[in-house]
Amino acid sequence: MKSLKFLPVLFFFLVVSNLSAQTTFEKWPAIKTFHGVMSQTFHPAEEGDLNPIKTRSEEMVQKADALSKEAIPAEFKTPAILASIKKLQAGAKDLDKLVKSKGSDEATLKSLTALHDVFHEIVGLCSEEKH
Repeated sequence: MKSLKFLPVLFFFLVVSNLSAQTTFEKWPAIKTFHGVMSQTFHPAEEGDLNPIKTRSEEMVQKADALSKEAIPAEFKTPAILASIKKLQAGAKDLDKLVKSKGSDEATLKSLTALHDVFHEIVGLCSEEKH
């Protein structure tokens, strides 16, 4: 019975979270573009398929760099978000070097997962800035 009461609360938080992310992506096209590459490489990697990231690691670097070069909405141009973008750029470059040097699958997945975490850190910070 407790789980039945918990489900509507969980659903509400998921919807609100999703709406926040959609708004962020609508306001900041470069983060949406980065997300496209991240989702198309990270989710297959979770299932054991590293080929997408191995073929698109350089593109990931380009999209991470675009985050700081393309217009960042004023509400997201905070010191914390700018610092996280730098972390994302550095992580993408490190991942690309690892892929190009034929690093192990384990190291590649670990690096991609860390990059994914930084991406979500940025999205979370964007959500915080709107409150």
